[in-house]
Amino acid sequence: MKHPSEIALHQYLDDATNGKSSMSAKTIAGIKKDIGEALKRQFGSRTKRRNFQLRMSNVGRPTCQLWFEKNQPEKSHPLPTTFVMNMMLGDIVEAVFKGLLRASKVKFEDSKKVVLKTKKKDIEGSYDLVLNDKVDDVKSTSPWSYENKFVDFNTLKSKDSFGYVAQLAGYAKARGVKAGGWWAVNKANGNFKYVDADDLNMQEELKKIDDTVAYIEDDAPFERCYEPIEETYYGKASGNLKLGIECSLCSFKDACWSDLQVLPSKVSKSANPPLINYVKVANGETEVKEQVRV
Repeated sequence: MKHPSEIALHQYLDDATNGKSSMSAKTIAGIKKDIGEALKRQFGSRTKRRNFQLRMSNVGRPTCQLWFEKNQPEKSHPLPTTFVMNMMLGDIVEAVFKGLLRASKVKFEDSKKVVLKTKKKDIEGSYDLVLNDKVDDVKSTSPWSYENKFVDFNTLKSKDSFGYVAQLAGYAKARGVKAGGWWAVNKANGNFKYVDADDLNMQEELKKIDDTVAYIEDDAPFERCYEPIEETYYGKASGNLKLGIECSLCSFKDACWSDLQVLPSKVSKSANPPLINYVKVANGETEVKEQVRV
């Protein structure tokens, strides 16, 4: 069943497509204001990205990644030149989406800064919106994430290397309301949907946040969060070990896995096999003449 606001949005967009509705000057001005503030945030400080601090947007991420960000940030892969552009696109999607909610006569509380008190320190962040007394997050997604990650709560939680579940729980606790869910917007085609967080275990997520904050603030020794997984081909083990999706997407994977080799798939029969992050290759390969970075 669709979220009531999702139905209202589709009705407004259908009317707009057929020339039956318009957007007020006030709503348009609000979108412009939000995008302007996002531009200042993304391009206003050169040093901001270099200074590590725990915040609501990262406290749900794997502790091993946060450890590197705090202690050995220089070992990260360089950010792509498109990084800020991608972040800006996310901000634009959020600003336009909120404008569409307003144009659809959906009433909500706009973004506000909140503070979550943990056992070790206060964590700050700004939630996206409060709708029907529940905190919602707006996420701009890739086509893959839209179809394979933002399916339902359990699917999202099982593939949550960005810490979206803990982030939402932290916002809800700090604001003093329930966790609502996520508005996922496909950046490729504008499709959107609501994924509710009804199954979110608040106590479990808040404990996870407390544990993460303690681990980072106490300068605990480094520990990996994940182990390599066995590569298979039609259900049969190849003898090779590779990184899972969480580690493959991490910018510190080379520092974490000193024996990492990025090679064409050893089991694929394709003329252009995908690149795989191997940590063990059964035939004994230990060196690569030309290592490919992903």
